[in-house]
Amino acid sequence: MHQNSPALLAALRPQFGDRLLTSQAAREHHGKGESHLAPALPDAVIMAKTTQEVSDVLQACTKHGVPVIPFGAGSSLEGQIHAPHGGISLDLSAMNRILAVRDADMDCTVECGVTRQDLNEHLRATGLFFPIDLGAHATLGGMAATRASGTTTVRYGSMRDLVLGLTVVLPDGDIIKTGGRARKSSAGYDLTHLLVGSEGTLGIMTELTVRLVGIPEATQTAMCSFASIQEATETVVMALQCGLSLNRIELADTLPMQAINRYSKTDLPECPTLWVEMAGATATVENDMDTFAGLAETALKIDRAQSNEDASRIWKIRHDALFASRALRPGIKGISTDVCVPISQLPSCIARIQEVIATTSIQAPLIGHVGDGNFHLVLLYDPSDQDELREAQHINSSLVTMAIEMGGTCTGEHGVGLGKKAYLPAEHGPALNVMRRIKRALDPDNIMNPGKIFDL
Repeated sequence: MHQNSPALLAALRPQFGDRLLTSQAAREHHGKGESHLAPALPDAVIMAKTTQEVSDVLQACTKHGVPVIPFGAGSSLEGQIHAPHGGISLDLSAMNRILAVRDADMDCTVECGVTRQDLNEHLRATGLFFPIDLGAHATLGGMAATRASGTTTVRYGSMRDLVLGLTVVLPDGDIIKTGGRARKSSAGYDLTHLLVGSEGTLGIMTELTVRLVGIPEATQTAMCSFASIQEATETVVMALQCGLSLNRIELADTLPMQAINRYSKTDLPECPTLWVEMAGATATVENDMDTFAGLAETALKIDRAQSNEDASRIWKIRHDALFASRALRPGIKGISTDVCVPISQLPSCIARIQEVIATTSIQAPLIGHVGDGNFHLVLLYDPSDQDELREAQHINSSLVTMAIEMGGTCTGEHGVGLGKKAYLPAEHGPALNVMRRIKRALDPDNIMNPGKIFDL
């Protein structure tokens, strides 16, 4: 427990009452997430309902010098919600109101605890939707904090591209608004995009204004099997260079396809596979899917969906891939790598890391959002086996080194947290010290999610 937490909790209990939780169960739930890292529990959990309450908590935490860790849905993969120094986990999930939807301007303003699923359900009658499609049941605040993306990034971009403005509570309790609703602005520093991706280390986003997009007239889906992962990735590069109306283009190698057949009781070709979706006007979609089929001339099989139900079947297979891969070693989450490289480097990066994997005993299913050069290895290892742990760490560090040398990044969408911060010096060099200076300027007492991204 942080030495100042008892005094802080005594000061906040009259205001929050039974929304201030200190039970072991509440602390465990808020101190582990979906990460492979060992849990690190907060001293207490506070359930906030308003921006003013968030401000009150941060003022009190600053006064007592107690760390505060923002919490959304708990889906983080890199330990962003862990509390290695104790302190308060500030749960924002009850801040889940959709404040305004402006159809004509194709934007909306929501509280940080709104999930993307709930927002899209609310938007069903408008003909608009929020396009980020990631595997987790996540809040928009958490997605913005980690600069999240997903399967549709190749068409719509990441949270960086879709957040227009924010309401943010700074560490001293000040409430500010950044950005706005205009589609472009040259007015001053871009504080919105400084905060998007800051993982709760500079302030807490309580409201977001985000772009919406129109539901496309038509979509068409196909699943393509290849003899080698090299042929599959080269087809991806050609498809991107041709400017096709790609909505999603996903990859799995042989091992996850074997896992899917076992997990989902399917009988799919057990070889490298691409999932492809075109979206747009009907004629364009038809033409572009035909063009893609021509580019995929080395494919062993192309399964084109003939109906919406057929497309749903194909995409369910893709969405099962992570769970199927984990089921290869039940009870083990493993390390989920997250490198992203320039598209031209994708075939080389995958080929080189597979050579490294072949020298180890680790099972490492590969699944990727290859339309933007981002892919994941699920490194299945027993954390109690020191040899397996060393091998998994070797694969991970080798992959990150390759990606950075190729002009890529150690994390395309999961964020840094605790799990990836060892790689930041190699990726950013002296620029990391500039980040530290920004952190010290906005959070001089280092109470905001301390120890994440980098150490001061």
